[in-house]
Amino acid sequence: MPPRRAHHLLQLPCPVPGCLRWFRNQSGLTQHRRSLHPTLPVSGPSPQDHPRPSRSPSRPRDFSLPPPDFSPPPRPSSPILPDPIQEDSNNDAEFTDASERCYHTYHSMLNGRPCTADGTFLPYGTPPTPVPLKAPDDWSPYRNRIEFEAAEFAFKQCHMSARNLDFLCDLMAATLAKHHDTPPFADHKDLHNVIDATQLGDVPWQCFSVQYSGERPEVVPPWMDDEFEVWYRDPRAMAHNIIANPNYKDEIDYAPFREYDASDDTRRWKDFMSRDWAWQQADTISQDPETQGSALVPIILGSDKTTVSVGTGNNEYYPLYASIGNVHNNVRCAHRDALVIIGFLAIPKTDRSHSKDDSFRIFRRQLFHSSLSAILSSLKPFMTTHEVVRCGDGHFRRVIYSLGPYIADYEEQLVLPCVVKHWCPKCIAVRTNLDGGGIYRSREHTDFLINELHADILWDEFGLIGDLVPFTNDFPRADIHELLSFDLLHQLIKGAFKDHLVDWVAKYLKAVHRTKWSEEIMSDIDRRIAAWTGDDSKALMKVFLPAIEGHVPQDMVRAFRALLEFCYLVRRNVITENTMIQIQDTLYHFHHYRKIFDTVVPTFSLPRQHSMTHYMDMIRLFGAPNGLCSSITESKHIKAVKEPWRWSNRHNALGQMLVTNQRLDKLAASRVDFDARGMLTGTILSSALAALDENEHAAPGIAPQPDAPDIELQPDAPVIEPQPDVDDGEIVDGPTTVAALAHEVAVPDLQCLIRYFLFSQLNLDDARNPEDIPAAGLPQHEGKLQVFNSAAATFYAPSDLSGIGGMRREHIRACPLWRNEYPRNDCMFINTDSDAEGMRGLEVARVICFFSFKHDWEVYPCALIQWFEKIGDCPDENTGMWMVAPSFHEDGSRDLAVIHIETVFRAAHLIPIYGSEYIPPSLKFYQSLDTFGSFYVNKYADHHAFEIAS
Repeated sequence: MPPRRAHHLLQLPCPVPGCLRWFRNQSGLTQHRRSLHPTLPVSGPSPQDHPRPSRSPSRPRDFSLPPPDFSPPPRPSSPILPDPIQEDSNNDAEFTDASERCYHTYHSMLNGRPCTADGTFLPYGTPPTPVPLKAPDDWSPYRNRIEFEAAEFAFKQCHMSARNLDFLCDLMAATLAKHHDTPPFADHKDLHNVIDATQLGDVPWQCFSVQYSGERPEVVPPWMDDEFEVWYRDPRAMAHNIIANPNYKDEIDYAPFREYDASDDTRRWKDFMSRDWAWQQADTISQDPETQGSALVPIILGSDKTTVSVGTGNNEYYPLYASIGNVHNNVRCAHRDALVIIGFLAIPKTDRSHSKDDSFRIFRRQLFHSSLSAILSSLKPFMTTHEVVRCGDGHFRRVIYSLGPYIADYEEQLVLPCVVKHWCPKCIAVRTNLDGGGIYRSREHTDFLINELHADILWDEFGLIGDLVPFTNDFPRADIHELLSFDLLHQLIKGAFKDHLVDWVAKYLKAVHRTKWSEEIMSDIDRRIAAWTGDDSKALMKVFLPAIEGHVPQDMVRAFRALLEFCYLVRRNVITENTMIQIQDTLYHFHHYRKIFDTVVPTFSLPRQHSMTHYMDMIRLFGAPNGLCSSITESKHIKAVKEPWRWSNRHNALGQMLVTNQRLDKLAASRVDFDARGMLTGTILSSALAALDENEHAAPGIAPQPDAPDIELQPDAPVIEPQPDVDDGEIVDGPTTVAALAHEVAVPDLQCLIRYFLFSQLNLDDARNPEDIPAAGLPQHEGKLQVFNSAAATFYAPSDLSGIGGMRREHIRACPLWRNEYPRNDCMFINTDSDAEGMRGLEVARVICFFSFKHDWEVYPCALIQWFEKIGDCPDENTGMWMVAPSFHEDGSRDLAVIHIETVFRAAHLIPIYGSEYIPPSLKFYQSLDTFGSFYVNKYADHHAFEIAS
């Protein structure tokens, strides 16, 4: 038996003053310094100064397509609707980033002025009111950091069962007995009691019961005698916790504002408070002089039924979630506790004989509205008068609440405004011709119709259920028709794309080719997409368009293109006026080209497709749709409903789920408090070692181990260009010389390519092609090198000019054996012209390997690549994607180059141009790049790629 490894104490401290992090190896220390302690270069070339690879114009290729015409017949003029809010020239402008790319104008009346605890406004510049101090070692109700981290690990991260937790405590007790010490907790009960004793984040669950109280028939159905319980937590207290969270202090807005591009003064819509709805609410509220200076706090709600088990009872729950509109979209989307569960609504059920009774249906819907009204009642007094709340930045502010957007899928959007199925909940367009248009619904218009018209006319001609009263009627300034938000997931991805267009393709093929031949075609389409995706609708969107191309008519491909472009445009983190024009254009193209399906689709009057016509107006009201998508609440289902249910013993599971959610909130609140007081610096082990006497107990330092290269790429701030760096964790124990690497990758000219590369790096002002330089004039490198299996690129979408909230980090792989199955050599975008837009300034290449070497004491991280050349000078008009093919020299050899890793923009996704040929079933997806001769540059891989590769 080989000798066993002892526990490896942290040995390398971070040298930055004030940082207490320790690391086991140089790799971890290097990554820590790059992410938390970046430094700007003092001298030498910046990443942008590296010479960019140049490409000669692509040679004509023997590749042709039918000349497509993507432009439909002339359309009627339909300009973008004007901004409904009049611009106010008296607002002061404030630049929001160091580069002054955009600026804000803030509402002058409802501007969130700091005040004292009793509501007296403070002079501008006054520091926050001091928070009551706690002792720096006050871990209450825990005794120390070990107890807190053990509780968080056992309950939140692992959620050990009571039996396993008791056994772990016994194991720790057995280990510590010889030291006369005890484990952090005696058993699971002790751990739960300590968490329950936490006062931070403690918002207790409450309950009320509801029972039918209307007229009863002679034979009373059982549901009329049942009591239905609704569990909830005070939404006002939950709002206090979110507002006071110091983690959000730099990602929260206390006043409505308008955001403009500094270059042309055009509007930009991003976070919720930059939207017109917030400004309109502020205008209305500030008419009362007593409210001026307050902060508007919109309460965003969301609900959706979810099933936790199908085969064991079909258990359903109806969670209600809440957030505030002040936090930025990236906070709400990133599972950072800015979206909290505030209730479990009742789900009335009855036997089949009564399930379709009108009285039961009315009761079920009215129970929903009455429950919401009761749960939100604590907010109502402070929707017209202010209350004083401490905020995350330490200041007190007066706040006034308003009911904000409601996140819901289509079925629930019908329940909220009491609208009949197949009608639009936003407008009164006739259900048989939804795209024919109609005025927007409103609370005043609906109330007028209900008072004037008979219930049958309301149902048949306006799609209204007159017997119900929406919960928003109990609150000021709340119009449920206006507050219904967009829903990218159910309206576009699962609705218009998957349930409609994808299904229509199968129907079309069956109608045209009959059953047997259509199944052959669908089988080939399945093989084309099987390698890239599973059943996930979002993943299917990325690859479906090139998969059907060649099997369906041209207009059908263009219909998919228009819908996909619409989806990716509205998915952007920042929506500009130019984006709004593009959204309108793609919507028109979609309506035009979807007509090809009219042979298999009886009507295009479909509510989920019709909802697309309202997106531009809703973007003006509520900003970028990705901050209000139902995917946010569906993700929350996992942590708030499904996992707590799995952790229960299934007997009266809801009660256990409530306790679990409360404990999770307390742990999260404790972490925020301890972190804000600087008590969670470093890891649990590094803090323990730092607390020991350095001379007697600290682990002896050792020299850094050679497990990571000495490569330090200096990130710039703010990041505009991508900041790739060699991945420290992927160093390869392989070739260490140029000759050995050239043999391994089968590139005999590698030495020559490195000399070309060095000439370009050392002669930045020399415009000559290194290949034209005599060999004697080229620098040489005969030393060693290090090879890597991956590089990491950090970037964000070009439309997000000012924020790092949308930054993304991805790895580009160059592995001879990926997961012990096949070689993996990714493709990537290379920046060749930073002044050009999109793909016109980028080239595509396939990486063969990553390596680095030193020349004259300078480290050069590099990539050996094969170039791809563009087919044509514009994207394909059917698919909207650029086409590329591997580049070869005249003698048939590959067009290779060594480039600096700083010129890598990000990974590129290539999909073969399949055409009408069937692919063999034996073909594996990882063989695609070596099998096919031409490819689409997939701009639908994600919303970043959509902007980059358009």
